[in-house]
Amino acid sequence: MHGGASTGWLLMVLCAVSGAYCLLRTRTGTPRERRTARSEALMGFGMAAMAVPAAVLRPPGWAWAAYAVLFGAAALRALRPALRGGHHLHHLVGSLAMVYMAVAMAPAMTGNGGNGHAGHGATAGAGGIPVLTGVLLVYYAFYVLGSAGRLLPAAAVTPAGGTGAVGRAPGGFGGGTDGRPELTTACRLTMGIGMFAMLLTL
Repeated sequence: MHGGASTGWLLMVLCAVSGAYCLLRTRTGTPRERRTARSEALMGFGMAAMAVPAAVLRPPGWAWAAYAVLFGAAALRALRPALRGGHHLHHLVGSLAMVYMAVAMAPAMTGNGGNGHAGHGATAGAGGIPVLTGVLLVYYAFYVLGSAGRLLPAAAVTPAGGTGAVGRAPGGFGGGTDGRPELTTACRLTMGIGMFAMLLTL
């Protein structure tokens, strides 16, 4: 990933921890919740692998094709559930964003004897397509803000003789959570921030 080594290491750690937590969530819950947790674990570990600073570990050229194939398959798997909306739609967007970043990063990592700027051009080389990158940045900015808002304490004001107002349910943008909702929301928020930061480096 382009950018400072310290930023890369921080992103790698945050995404790896998020992926590990999602992996733990695959042991409990309904089959649907376990599938969601597996998808999020894959996303977390994939982002962690992409975030490793290139100055420390330069992945082989085939790694970017492997990322694209892996997350392309994840996008196909998420396509049908995404038609129902909710958090599955976010999984689809995330998988497609990972494919896009893998394709965009590949020329910079493998072009012309390791020159980090080789491959810049009119196509989706290093840096990708500005308009598409911008759309994804806007999407993840709103996703992060929406998820962060769900972590704020609910305004459950109890009027005299009445019941408290029900606050928003914790969860990611467009989806509920399982197990410990605050941790799940924080995990999704972390990965959303990570995706936003990685897109900024394109």
